[in-house]
Amino acid sequence: MVVGGGCRGRRLAAAIVADGHAVRITTRTEGGRAAIEGAGAECWVGTPDRLATLRGALDSVTIVCWMLGSAVGSPQELRALYSERLEFFLTQAIDTTVRGFIYEARGTTTPAEVLLAGESIVRALTERNAIPAAFLTDDPNDVAGWLSGARAAVESLLTRA
Repeated sequence: MVVGGGCRGRRLAAAIVADGHAVRITTRTEGGRAAIEGAGAECWVGTPDRLATLRGALDSVTIVCWMLGSAVGSPQELRALYSERLEFFLTQAIDTTVRGFIYEARGTTTPAEVLLAGESIVRALTERNAIPAAFLTDDPNDVAGWLSGARAAVESLLTRA
């Protein structure tokens, strides 16, 4: 499941679908559905701003990709997205089929200190609950490099013994 159905999330989904995997992408509104389905992914309308809208999206998911490094909002909204919302989402994911978490640790709009705080939360919760995690640090502006790094992160978690 890719949380964040923007351009990069759709590129990653298309690549993973081409590898034979099923992908679900979240989007905040119905307006994103056509582009997501065009990438070959299942669309789920839900937002980290209202975590209850994502609860059902975790059904049958093996890996979650938190791809929100280009999220937009006020400084307070971005801090919440990478602190209490991220933490609560991860605590919900623990009691599901999720067996891997990928965190986009570099972005284009989110301040580095906010991303770093989120990374600390991910490390603490995934280590405590024995859920493997990968941290995507590739430059989002380097489309090919970012996609390669994201695909490698997904593959590393899918093939983990």
